[in-house]
Amino acid sequence: MKAGFFHFIPFMTFNSLNLTDPILRSLKEEGYTEPTPIQSQAIPIALKGTDLLGCAQTGTGKTAAFAIPILEILSKNKSTDRNRKIRSLIVTPTRELAIQIDESFQNYGRYTGLNTTVIFGGVNQKSQVKKLKQGVDILTATPGRLLDLMNQGFISISDVEIFVLDEADRMLDMGFIHDVKKLLAALPRKKQTLFFSATMPPEIVKLSKSILHNPQKVEVTPESSTVDAIQQGLYFVDKGNKKNLLIDVLQDSEIKSALVFTRTKHGANKVVKLLNGSNIQAEAIHGNKSQAARQKALGNFKDQRTRVLVATDIAARGIDVDELQYVINYEIPNIPETYVHRIGRTGRAGSDGTALSFCDAQEKAYLRDIEKLIGKKIPVVDEHDFPLVDHNPPEPEKQQQRKSNKSRKNGHAKNQGKRNSRPKAGSSNNKRARR
Repeated sequence: MKAGFFHFIPFMTFNSLNLTDPILRSLKEEGYTEPTPIQSQAIPIALKGTDLLGCAQTGTGKTAAFAIPILEILSKNKSTDRNRKIRSLIVTPTRELAIQIDESFQNYGRYTGLNTTVIFGGVNQKSQVKKLKQGVDILTATPGRLLDLMNQGFISISDVEIFVLDEADRMLDMGFIHDVKKLLAALPRKKQTLFFSATMPPEIVKLSKSILHNPQKVEVTPESSTVDAIQQGLYFVDKGNKKNLLIDVLQDSEIKSALVFTRTKHGANKVVKLLNGSNIQAEAIHGNKSQAARQKALGNFKDQRTRVLVATDIAARGIDVDELQYVINYEIPNIPETYVHRIGRTGRAGSDGTALSFCDAQEKAYLRDIEKLIGKKIPVVDEHDFPLVDHNPPEPEKQQQRKSNKSRKNGHAKNQGKRNSRPKAGSSNNKRARR
């Protein structure tokens, strides 16, 4: 933890946070007794009404870190107006994450009497508008649909008391910053703001300074580190042999569930077709899928009806699956922070997990950037059936992107060798509020 940041109490329970009985009761029913570090730090600050700047990734328990104090504050001063006004607004970049945040509010606030709902694009607005008309205390929303319904006159955010901007860096990546600034202009000047971001690039730092008033800072899992519980393994393999390596790795019966990352939607579809053709049950989740299809695929994966979920980075940012065993980077990301986000899907809230990465010759430049960011070398699995042979492709893909933003195809060679044992995922019995 960096100097100057708020330090959390080494041992704390939810009972010691002076929460009211309805919230403690719901947390007990969820099986949560011990807060995660981000919760231990953030909840006392938020309960005081102070603005907060949190540097934390999804999976550290940050949803509960803002949901619990919001529920606590609003339940102590419930609205008597039959036409409830929106008192707390949570803005987050993806549909999946918005849905999961709303589920958390419902779970933790089931005995508070507060009304919550969620709105997002990609589906008909009719049912969302109906819920809004019934009165909502806490609204979770994606930026586009929120602005759309505001423009149609279905939503007013002029009475918001507590505003949460979640995944601010992903908002920047997805081009939502201008939408966020429009929302900020419609919010009341006097309010409490809770600002969360996994990384703090300059534009996000500038945005935080413009909307936070004397904030207190909390930080867990800085961008330059990875969760210690995650075992990492690196396979060097020719691009054309990645498909064979993936099938080979997934033959291991100990891998009960795996989240596989590709860089493109087309690549995700190809991997799903490949795996299903090899009798490995897989589904894809990406931006071209309908909302219903994405939710169905995610539900099947959570319920272990589907063994492998193949995802692009943007679609996967909201995935919150307890006790996910394996993350497999079928393609190395070209942004090093993305690697940290990807492998953070496993090893959630103190659980153990394993992250495996397939690296071809063109991706070695990306690998160097990742290892520089995380401050260590990723252990290499030296012996496997498809070792890298073409070490010198015509031109690294990273240089090609700088010149023309187009990647070129590279040939492949089939090779034989001996497979070494890969890292094994562990388990944890310590259950915490993961969202």
